[in-house]
Amino acid sequence: MDVSSFPPAALGSFEVLGACPHDCPDTCSLVTSVQDGVAIKVHGNAAHAHTGGVLCTKVSRYTERSYHPERLRTPLKRNGPKGSGQYVEVSWDEALTDIAARLKTIAARDPEAILPYSYAGTMGLVQGDGMAARFFHKLGASLLDRTICAAAGAAALEYTLGGKLGMKIERFAEADLILIWGSNAIASNLHFWRHVQTAKRGGAKIICIDPRKTETAEKCHTHIALRPGTDAALALALMHELIRHDWLDHGYIAQHTLGWEALKERALQWTPARAAEVCGISVEEIESLARDYGLACKAGKNAAIRLNYGMQRARGGGNAVRAVACLPALTGAWRRPASGLHMSNSGVYPTDKATLQRPDLLGGRTPRTINMSAIGDALLAPASATFGPQVEALVVYNSNPVAVAPDSGQVVRGFMRDDLFTVVLEHFKTDTADYADYILPATTQLEHWDIHTTYGHTDVVLNRPAIAPVGLARSNTAVFRELAARLGFDEPCFADDDLAMVRQAFGDKIPFDELLAKGFASVAVPDAPFANGGFPTPSGQCEFFSQRLADAGQDGLPDYLPNFEEAKPGDLYPLAMISPPARNFLNSSFVNVKSLRDIEGEPLLEMHADDAAARGIASGDTVRVFNGRGSYRCAVRINQRARAGVVNGLGVWWRKLGLDGNNVNELTSQRLTDMGRAATFYDCAVQVERAA
Repeated sequence: MDVSSFPPAALGSFEVLGACPHDCPDTCSLVTSVQDGVAIKVHGNAAHAHTGGVLCTKVSRYTERSYHPERLRTPLKRNGPKGSGQYVEVSWDEALTDIAARLKTIAARDPEAILPYSYAGTMGLVQGDGMAARFFHKLGASLLDRTICAAAGAAALEYTLGGKLGMKIERFAEADLILIWGSNAIASNLHFWRHVQTAKRGGAKIICIDPRKTETAEKCHTHIALRPGTDAALALALMHELIRHDWLDHGYIAQHTLGWEALKERALQWTPARAAEVCGISVEEIESLARDYGLACKAGKNAAIRLNYGMQRARGGGNAVRAVACLPALTGAWRRPASGLHMSNSGVYPTDKATLQRPDLLGGRTPRTINMSAIGDALLAPASATFGPQVEALVVYNSNPVAVAPDSGQVVRGFMRDDLFTVVLEHFKTDTADYADYILPATTQLEHWDIHTTYGHTDVVLNRPAIAPVGLARSNTAVFRELAARLGFDEPCFADDDLAMVRQAFGDKIPFDELLAKGFASVAVPDAPFANGGFPTPSGQCEFFSQRLADAGQDGLPDYLPNFEEAKPGDLYPLAMISPPARNFLNSSFVNVKSLRDIEGEPLLEMHADDAAARGIASGDTVRVFNGRGSYRCAVRINQRARAGVVNGLGVWWRKLGLDGNNVNELTSQRLTDMGRAATFYDCAVQVERAA
């Protein structure tokens, strides 16, 4: 196949295979229909089993996003105050020459004063952190700790199971019992929900554990609406009941686990009554859940847990994931392919990150690492012996931190610094782009090569460009390749084109001809990964007790850690707030797609009727949600999605679309989780009042 012909230049109708780039476990294989060089529509690849020809509502509107009238088509240079959104068009040569000169001057003083900031605006290995990583490694810039989404859960899986590994997602279709824990699958994991429906039609019982009565919870047989951040207490109480009723697999525990006696002692302290008080649910709910899970496992039935990242966005999020991840080993659920646990399977991929990202270009240097979840404080930190140099330059790509990072009032104050040089690679004038000195127009997924792994299924998915770049847009790789040239970086790796980097991602471990022919290729993984133990931990066992955690000064056993901000009646801020994503947005992506924004309507707070009545609030009112960090006004909806004592601030709207020019992250905290140094978005106490 002649890959040099992409994007196709010929007139007429044809289809191009691609990959969804967004932060979702499904990583769909796409088909773009093109007519005379214009993308007409995007649909799912029916030949890809995991996609099954179906896309979510968001990505099915991808052409609306790519051809959006507000799409950035030329480089822009700021000519007004930061935050004003005032820019003039400039040429690529002018923009890149000036940016390179500014970065070179700062790097000559101290390259660690330069910080790249990126996340999952694209999940691609090439347009994500391929050429960009090479550039910043060679420069010697500060490193970014990418913690904002999943770091606590990832660390917890590493300490317990040995990596981001679990059961195959398609095996959920064969389960007899499914626990969906901390996941709104219908909104954020659509193709997994298809397997749940298959299991449900086969007689499986489906239980949802989530503080919010989500669209998913509504479709389950049982919904357990625990308080945010109390998942570890519930998991420990389940262990208590498994032990008390002997719903255990003693053989599996003896052969394939470490730390059983110590875990048993701790779990027996967590009676259902104690956990019920902490979690804000009934003893009967805990006992029933334990009975369903314990008896299913004891009878050799398939009991599968779909664990997601919502539950790890609180102080004790890592411990909570560890506690839940212990359950399949206690019951021997891992023995069966359709039984066990799935949170992420991203650990199965043989990605050659060293070749892609070239950390050897650091040349023995060890730059400091700055946590992206605390970017507000980092941008305002003065130079010091502990912090290092003040951040003088920020290069943002694949992210919108002014909208999505916690404590956004502090983030804005950092971006407002007149002495901070900021470059943003973007598709649109986002909240972050409004504070840039230069905005560089980036290509969308329809316009460049890339290659994708996933954390849901176990296939590699290839993306081919279907159309030429819109306007003067350039890919991330092209921008960093040209900056490298202007800075005199002459290593051969900076001349690699995108297709070469796609091939380098896996070398000969994934057949590239198969990727070209089908758009995807499967990674060979066992049907039951831990049926006979073989955990990739230091001990080779499921580590209930982690010596690595103990050596780091932490508790080696999973435990319940109360939230930093325990919202209680009578407190100054008596309501807990979580900020789950609005169904038709993906973080801050798609917020400016009119058809999707019309579905969502407006920024919204969900509230329980009891909490609203106590404050004289009616559905449809404008409310003020506030705490010590800030204040946020939005419409309120009184419904059954919110449990008593908890409000749901749906996100992540662009700040500029808010009533006061801000969003729900005005209220969230920069505090970090117990492990993984991750963001604590759902560990947030607030008060709500009716706004004038």
